[in-house]
Amino acid sequence: MGGTLTDILTFAATLGSGLMAGLFFIFSVCIMTAFARLPAEKGIAAMQSINVAIINPLFFAAFFGTAALSVVLAVLSIVQWNEGAAVFHFAGSVLYLVGIILVTMIFNVPLNQKLAAVAPDSAEGASLWARYLSVWTAWNHVRTLASIAAMAAFVLALR
Repeated sequence: MGGTLTDILTFAATLGSGLMAGLFFIFSVCIMTAFARLPAEKGIAAMQSINVAIINPLFFAAFFGTAALSVVLAVLSIVQWNEGAAVFHFAGSVLYLVGIILVTMIFNVPLNQKLAAVAPDSAEGASLWARYLSVWTAWNHVRTLASIAAMAAFVLALR
């Protein structure tokens, strides 16, 4: 797939995937470990605060904007499948859409909603927090790897 517009879209998808990779990576290697060291009520309160703060236009632009770019690049790759970079556009798009968007919506968001509904200092909160730390973080590792892989595929499409 050649052409200036496709290259611009791919470059933007590369940047968006990279932003998401960095965000997910820092949660996987630092933030969740730090929260796990806190008493449950403090960890819950901190994560609840992050889950509210992350709902903002800049995050949405990067998260969903990259998803939109991925849809466009996937369609272009199918239409122009015989072109050299098509397989990388398609792979990057699928990795982003499945490994980030779908995983987030199916696994991370429902856990965030459950966490939002508990009182940080309750027994229910402490029980949920133990599960949240392991399950949410495991799915975040998937998102981390998927976003790194998507970024790599988009980089390969640009070469």
